[in-house]
Amino acid sequence: MSAQLDQQCIDTLRFLAVDMVQKADSGHPGLPLGAAPMAYVLWDRYLKHNPRNPLWPDRDRFVLSAGHGSALLYALLFLAGYALTLDDIKQFRQWGSKTPGHPERGHTPGVEVTTGPLGQGFANGVGMAIAEAHLAARYNRDGYTIIDHHTYVLASDGDLMEGVASEAASLAGHLKLGKLICLYDDNRVTLAGSTDVTFSEHRVQRFQAYGWHTATVEDGNDLAAIDMALSQARLEVARPSLIRVRTHIGFGSPEQDSYKAHGSPLGEENVRKTKEKLGWPVEPAFLVPDDVVSHMRKNGTAGHDREIAWTQLMTEYQNHYPDLFQELETRLRGELPEGWDADVPFFEPDEKGLATRESSGKVMNALAPRLPALVGGSADLDPSTKTALSKFGDFQPPRTGEPGERDPAVEHGDYTGRNIHFGVREHAMGSIVNGLAAHGGFIPYGATFLVFSDYMRPPIRLAALTGLHVVHVFTHDSIALGEDGPTHQPVEHLANLRAIPNAVLIRPADANETAVAWKVAVETRDRPVLLALSRQKLPTLDRQRYASAEGLRQGAYVLADAPDGKPSLILIATGSEVPLIVEAARRLGEEGIAVRSVSMPSHELFEALPQSERDKVLPPSIGTRLAVEMGVSQGWEKYIGPHGAMLGVNRFGASAPGETVVRQYGFTVERVCAAARALLA
Repeated sequence: MSAQLDQQCIDTLRFLAVDMVQKADSGHPGLPLGAAPMAYVLWDRYLKHNPRNPLWPDRDRFVLSAGHGSALLYALLFLAGYALTLDDIKQFRQWGSKTPGHPERGHTPGVEVTTGPLGQGFANGVGMAIAEAHLAARYNRDGYTIIDHHTYVLASDGDLMEGVASEAASLAGHLKLGKLICLYDDNRVTLAGSTDVTFSEHRVQRFQAYGWHTATVEDGNDLAAIDMALSQARLEVARPSLIRVRTHIGFGSPEQDSYKAHGSPLGEENVRKTKEKLGWPVEPAFLVPDDVVSHMRKNGTAGHDREIAWTQLMTEYQNHYPDLFQELETRLRGELPEGWDADVPFFEPDEKGLATRESSGKVMNALAPRLPALVGGSADLDPSTKTALSKFGDFQPPRTGEPGERDPAVEHGDYTGRNIHFGVREHAMGSIVNGLAAHGGFIPYGATFLVFSDYMRPPIRLAALTGLHVVHVFTHDSIALGEDGPTHQPVEHLANLRAIPNAVLIRPADANETAVAWKVAVETRDRPVLLALSRQKLPTLDRQRYASAEGLRQGAYVLADAPDGKPSLILIATGSEVPLIVEAARRLGEEGIAVRSVSMPSHELFEALPQSERDKVLPPSIGTRLAVEMGVSQGWEKYIGPHGAMLGVNRFGASAPGETVVRQYGFTVERVCAAARALLA
């Protein structure tokens, strides 16, 4: 391999990116010009991948956390032989193209995760490394190392400024994720100016404090130094690695080392000057030398051969470990094992009942033995969220026997454990479970209080945008949590989460609705499912008297109807407020008022029904409707209509025992009845 061909490959990457941005008159040329050498060394000499099958399970994962540098990623994918054409490259950032402004999973072949919001890709990479470590520990056997790959992240200064990256890096160091390697593009420039005005900490020492192996490459064009740093990082099996590479944004351009190179086209004149300075032909644009294509596709061809060898190894593995093989195959295909829900409990009627967080915990532990893909944890709240999987261990680094390595009071764990302790890191938790889902082989979940979903909105939004199958368990879902007061009492959060396209929020009313909600969460493959659960106990409804909890699947269902099926009033509620309307309906019925009670655990599931089915639950002819929910009224307008009303919470909560707060805010049977009578007057 000649140094001249190396340089030609690097410059092809650089100027494909520059020409993409210039033609689109939009984009970020600075990062590709500076970071192309390190990306080239990684993709040419280390990355294990097969462009003919971008979803090969044992491929290395490459995450461009600095998603604004997407033009570099598209150039890499094209030259490596993925299903991108030069015409696709030329349509960068255009309507309907395969090369959007920031990388999108499922849209462009070879893109692992959707990135752009800085720090998210870094934390996704931590999730992918956790996934690899868990699968390897569970399924590898002597002579059959069938899971063995690395996760590589290319991150910018902006990525490392974001708090989510700090949270994730801290956890990754604790977990000793040795197959996670981050290339840090240290160009010391952000969109608005030099990092000197905002970012003066010693980044390498910070990562050393997190427990990472670190290395520094002082010249981002020094291929031998980059190669050496990557080689050493791959040998470091007990710590994740950060390789700081000192680069120059907009390298070779008149805007080198200036924030002006970050997010704007260079302009025709500066493109010409940059090409001339780096010895690249000014014309034609989008020049791709044949020898560059031939060389850069060799690694992909080798990856194809490696996948063939891996497939043969898997066949031998199947013969020796048929049960493990079947379990792993099912997980990697994203399928559900036969009988996965056979042990989900049915809860007998009980006036005292259970908090839905408690019934959720019981359902999760009934699912876990038959559903090995169910892996996750909470942000330091397992005792409160009830999300620990008993008897399935903690995901922790294996002990090395070093004195004082860990608190002996901490339960022993290893990478086969299915309970991930995220610590008080809600933002990172959301992004890490996205990485688990994107890796494949998991139905990952995270758990915290509903009010702290605020810390997780970016990864929830990205999961919805990307269609990732993740489950979030949000407990303490209303002002009824009581004494902790308004800082911990969610009010606007249900409406906020319902506003996210392609996410499903479910707020079950009792233990049996919770069981069905978990079934829906497991079965829903193409979007995140968010469960909002109560802290307080809720009666378990008698399903001989009321409709089956399976009605939850349609989002809203008639729980109980007027005796003649011709109601004059419809009461609608979710979650803990359903028992209120059930009792109110009974009392109003005694007064001769014909009432239909509707449990509406999920707006999104209801909206997915045909209009004709929705009309059966909420007939347009019945405009007298009262909705009851301990949250803001925003979003309920379409269901109560112009003649209906809403009992909600349009101010912050208060600190007092939960029953007192609920009563003071008017969530009583008496008030529901009074509001209903007022509507009928």
